[in-house]
Amino acid sequence: MSLILVTGASTGLGHATADALAGDGHDVVVHARTPDRVAAPSGAGRWAGAITGDLSETDEIPEVARQAAEFGRFDAVVHNAGTMHAPEAATVNTVAPYVLTALMEKPSTLVYLSSSMHRDGSTDLTRLADGTATYSDTKLWVTALTLALASRWEGTAAHAVDPGWVPTRMGGPAASDDLTAGHGTQTWLATHSTVTPPTGGYWYHQHTQDPHPAARDPRFQERLLGVLRELTGVALG
Repeated sequence: MSLILVTGASTGLGHATADALAGDGHDVVVHARTPDRVAAPSGAGRWAGAITGDLSETDEIPEVARQAAEFGRFDAVVHNAGTMHAPEAATVNTVAPYVLTALMEKPSTLVYLSSSMHRDGSTDLTRLADGTATYSDTKLWVTALTLALASRWEGTAAHAVDPGWVPTRMGGPAASDDLTAGHGTQTWLATHSTVTPPTGGYWYHQHTQDPHPAARDPRFQERLLGVLRELTGVALG
């Protein structure tokens, strides 16, 4: 049994991920923007706890990390929270995962939600702070962040997941991918220590793929970490 945090767990993939993990007997702490958005799982009462905070507001992100610390060290953290709407997308999709990762005790496994759309993202990091970042940009950046972290801390694995185009509120009813398959990879990664590669994978439906070349470029990764450090005032350990 593992202690697992899932961000953005009020609806969609986040809720499906948290519900599946709880159903498998894990202790799941869910994050939602506000207390009224903490949805009950199938068979209410299975959450080990809940934390709240608006990840589009940079001032609230450290408070989310503080609440998470009250549960102790997590075995896995699934950074699922996301939005397609500018200008919040850069903060929710890239800045928040960075700050939470930097401020929280390091888990055994970090899972970050990417998207196939990251392949259309820009390496122009001025967009990170000026409000012009697209959803694709932010998903490229969080993928590069993931792969930069993959070998940073001994005992902590980091993986990026493309859940596919799934019929959630964000994906819309026309989405062609399966919702169960959409959350299956992150639940699998969060609870299995023997995967190949053991860290630094870009996954789609439990199979690895090649991400945008910039995501694996050490020079771009270092530029990204530097911009995030300067923007937030928070440095990775």
